[in-house]
Amino acid sequence: MQTDAKGLLIMAAIGIVAGFLASLIVGGGGGLLWYLIVGLIGAFVGGFLLGALGVNLGIRNEIASQVVTATIGAIVVIILARLIA
Repeated sequence: MQTDAKGLLIMAAIGIVAGFLASLIVGGGGGLLWYLIVGLIGAFVGGFLLGALGVNLGIRNEIASQVVTATIGAIVVIILARLIA
């Protein structure tokens, strides 16, 4: 992933979409900032979990694969946050 302005915007968009999808799946709401935070943290968590488990999603589109990975991670983050709170 590029680290220039375009890359940061793409990363933010992926985080927002992943956070929104995770909130739809798990339930609950939030605003744009909540979706961004949950989605970006979820991207790291999802990437770590899928990598540690050796899971290959088999999605050829890189952006779609990143959205799915970040959504999986965001779901885990939301569930863990609810368990802790």
